[in-house]
Amino acid sequence: MNRGAEFRTRLKSGSVLGGHVFLNDPAITEALARYGYDFIWIDAEHGPFDKQNLLLHVMAANAGGAAAFVRVPGQQMQDLKYVLEMGIDGIIIPQVMDEVEARQVLELCLYPPEGTRGFGPRRAIAYNQQDLKTYLQQSRESFVRIIQIEHISAVQRIEAILSLPALDAVIIGPNDLSASIGLLGDSLNEKVLELAQRVIDAAKKAGKPVGVSIGPDERTIRIYQEMGVDFISCGDDISFLHQGAKRTFAMVGRT
Repeated sequence: MNRGAEFRTRLKSGSVLGGHVFLNDPAITEALARYGYDFIWIDAEHGPFDKQNLLLHVMAANAGGAAAFVRVPGQQMQDLKYVLEMGIDGIIIPQVMDEVEARQVLELCLYPPEGTRGFGPRRAIAYNQQDLKTYLQQSRESFVRIIQIEHISAVQRIEAILSLPALDAVIIGPNDLSASIGLLGDSLNEKVLELAQRVIDAAKKAGKPVGVSIGPDERTIRIYQEMGVDFISCGDDISFLHQGAKRTFAMVGRT
């Protein structure tokens, strides 16, 4: 059910590709998984998912052969606990500003004594089919914990964030990163790319995978590949609908 242990290694391979899902229908997630995405980024921060619908997306990603990564809406216990019980393969935590926030939210992902996670697994323990002792031994490694770096404050504290043992990877969010320095809408600005490069270099030095979350734009993909990211989360259901519609309109002569 969980692909966390596998992805803890694979994220550094340079070949992992993720895709984003914002729309409610779990069939979209299953389809993208079957198309070949390695993980599906189910966006509970900006998407309109309720708890039941989110669970269906997690199940759909796994049914399609992909890992289920969920970006949670916040950093509080109530934002994370129910998601962890769904047996996800990865959790993405947004808007972390420094190592203090990072440590606190990572502790919420882990059981005592290492963390403060409350006990109540459901799908995470295969609906009680998995042996409890085995589950507890494997729970830490069963999913990857990813901090999203999307503010200049986090970039300024990136070495301290990367030093946290419970952290598995970081992923750059160029849009909010650009906004944090007054350049929203200009995510390929030299100043934004310099901050992103600082994150990439620090992650390489720390030996932890670093990725980027971007849209399906070839120029942006090439830039970040050349900058040295280990993995990319690229493209989403809404963008694919938009691009496909525009191509169709062009083919029939409509602008």
